[in-house]
This record gives sequence, structure tokens and C-alpha cells, in this order.
Amino acid sequence: MTGPVPEADETMATDRERVTDVLRRIDLANAEQANELLNLVYHELKALAAQQLRRERADHTLQPTGLVHEAYLKLVDGDRVDFQGRRHFFGIAARAMRQVLVDYARRRDASKRGGAWERITLSDELAAEGEVTADLLELHEALERLSAQHERLGRLVELRFFGGLTLDDAAEELGVSRRTAAKDWSVARLWLHRELGSE
Repeated sequence: MTGPVPEADETMATDRERVTDVLRRIDLANAEQANELLNLVYHELKALAAQQLRRERADHTLQPTGLVHEAYLKLVDGDRVDFQGRRHFFGIAARAMRQVLVDYARRRDASKRGGAWERITLSDELAAEGEVTADLLELHEALERLSAQHERLGRLVELRFFGGLTLDDAAEELGVSRRTAAKDWSVARLWLHRELGSE
């Protein structure tokens, strides 16, 4: 007779602790350590990639696996990053995925901006008032403008919309209270609604 099966929450907690432990000692230039980290976070990165690609047109040729691998290559080949923990890692991974998608959009649609891209509906996740649609490049450019005016607001949108972090996790990553993050989220959503709605 076997012992009790660990509950899913316990397994997730153990995996998160392992990720945090690996991040504390990782050198992404070390292939063995980079592979160990990828094995630990692969399923979460793939879920994040699938979430991102659901916002794209149905016949998008980049698949979640490809997006994960391209984003991970950006992380491994980039400057040395001292990851502050799991949330920090996934925030940086979200930024890498965003860069891959934007680069892909620019290459695919170099001749006519937005011509081949399905519009992204921002009604529930991001838009503050009613339905707003934008293509990925419009959203990226608006987010760049927001970040130039208020870096923390831009980072919050990136963490939540591209990184899939909850408001609590994003607040902790940004080093602010949940209340401040909630106010920032409302302001950022309203700003993007007005910016993208005017286009």
C-alpha cells in the first residue's frame, strides 16, 4: 500500500520553491543550469505563450512552443540578469515574449502596418470603458508611450497583460501596495482606452 498522494497545491508550492532556488544560483550562460530552469518553468511559459497567441489571428504561424523557445533564447542570450525571484523571472519572460511577438509582427507586416493582423479586443482585460480594439503593434506603441510618461504604469500593464500576473503579484514585483497597484491599473487602463480609442 502506498502513502498519501501529495495534493496539487503542495506540488505547485514545491515547484515554485525549486524555481526560486534555481533562480538564486543560476548562470544562464551555463547550459546545464539554463536547461534545469527551462524544465522547471516550461509548462508555465507555454501557458503564458498560449495566452498571448490567443489574442492573435487564428492562422498565426508562431505556435506556443516556438514562442517559448524564442523568448527563452532572448533570456539566455541577453545581458546577465539577477532574477529576484519567480515573479521577477516571469515578468522578464513576458517582456521577452512581447518582444518576439512585436518583432514577428513587424517582419510579417512590413509593407502595410496592421494589414495582416487581427484586432485585439481589450474590453475585459485592459480597456477601462467599453470595448477597444487594437493590433499588437498599436498596443505595443501605446504601451511604449505610456512607459515614457510613467514607467511604473507601463510596467504594470506589461506584467498583467503580457505576463499574466495577478494584481497582488504585480504589486509585489513593483514594490508597491496592492492599493497603489489597483489605482495604477485603473489609470493605465483609462489612458490606454483613450489612446487606442482615439486611433
